[in-house]
Amino acid sequence: MVPAASALLALRSQGKPIPAAALTTAGFTASVQCWSFKEFTLWEAIEMAAAAGAGGVEVYPGQKIGGDLGEAKLTPALSDEDITKVLAHATKNGITPVNFGVTGISKDEAEARKTFEFAKKMGLYGVTTESLDAIDTLEKLAKEYDIKVCFHNHPRPTALWNPETISKAIEGRHANIGFCADLGHWATSGLEPLEVIKKIAPRVLAFHMKDRELVGKASHDRPFGTGVIDNAAILDEVRKHGFAGNVSIEYEHNWKKSLSEVAQCVGFLRGYSKMKA
Repeated sequence: MVPAASALLALRSQGKPIPAAALTTAGFTASVQCWSFKEFTLWEAIEMAAAAGAGGVEVYPGQKIGGDLGEAKLTPALSDEDITKVLAHATKNGITPVNFGVTGISKDEAEARKTFEFAKKMGLYGVTTESLDAIDTLEKLAKEYDIKVCFHNHPRPTALWNPETISKAIEGRHANIGFCADLGHWATSGLEPLEVIKKIAPRVLAFHMKDRELVGKASHDRPFGTGVIDNAAILDEVRKHGFAGNVSIEYEHNWKKSLSEVAQCVGFLRGYSKMKA
């Protein structure tokens, strides 16, 4: 599989749009954030994402890789040879790595560049971060590498819980700078996710998509369509503005046995896509 991965690397190293093979019929990815499978290795997470019916994964820093790479962890310092092995395993399973994060990125350009070089070698659409203090550096590199920078939110009282904080910071910035909208964390913070999306839809580049039992306090994730977050209406809203980015299913419940629930979430996204194509 190494030649196939090398070909993938060469084809995708210039920040191209997400490959068609990874897209649903509605034009966005149905990916799994590997954090959903944090109890497993990246090798296993890729296989589980494929088993769930996903077309892509969002990888995160520090996950043990497993497989041929054993105890090695996924970081921007990974060698080209090992990146090729990861891509080969993804290709073998019909999976496209799409985003990397949530990761801290330095405002120091030389340090930040290491993350963008890694993302380029992985052929990624975007990086997911909360390093808003580094936005000047990130904007420069996002333009240079043609890689999206997707600002993510954790719940109140973390620095970016209020979407206005990100909105004000990215106003007037390059189109490669935008949101990674974590819907569940907004719900925990007492914000109605659909109402937030209506205000920021043109700048949404990616999702950490969740469904929840309720809005207003912490509750565990549920398969899409069984909670209170209107993910279909949210997708309708961003697609009005040409959304063609990454939808990562981030399922933070039943950590060791969530595969069937993640598969339900993939099924929801694929069903939506068939209805809307």
